[in-house]
Amino acid sequence: LEERIAKIKEVQRGWLNYFRGTSIMGKLRSIDGWLRNRLRYCIWHDWKKPERKRKNLIRLGVDLDHAYAYSRTRKGGWAIAQSPILGSTITLKRLRQKGYQSLTDVYIELNPSFCEPPST
Repeated sequence: LEERIAKIKEVQRGWLNYFRGTSIMGKLRSIDGWLRNRLRYCIWHDWKKPERKRKNLIRLGVDLDHAYAYSRTRKGGWAIAQSPILGSTITLKRLRQKGYQSLTDVYIELNPSFCEPPST
C-alpha cells in the first residue's frame, strides 16, 4: 500500500502542477472519490482470505455478525469497496495516516490564492 500511495503522490503532484491555475475542483472531487474507492479495493484484495478479512474488519470496529457476513460475501471487491462497511471503516482519516493526501488538499496547497474567495 505504501508503494501505491507513493506513486499516487508522484503522479498527483505532477498532474496538479501541470493544471495549476485552472478551475478543476469539481473534477478533483469526483476523481478523489474514485481513488479512495480504489485504495479500499486494494486493501480488501490484499486481505485475500475470508478469515483475514473478518479479523481485520473486527479490528476496524465492525461487530462480529457484520464482519462475518461481509468477509464471506460473494460480491466482488469493487462492490465491497463502495459498500458502507468499508466506507465507514477505512475512512479518509485512516488513509491519511497511511500517507494518502487528497487531490483537493494538494490543489489548495499549490493554488492558495485561486481557492480563496474574492475580496470585496
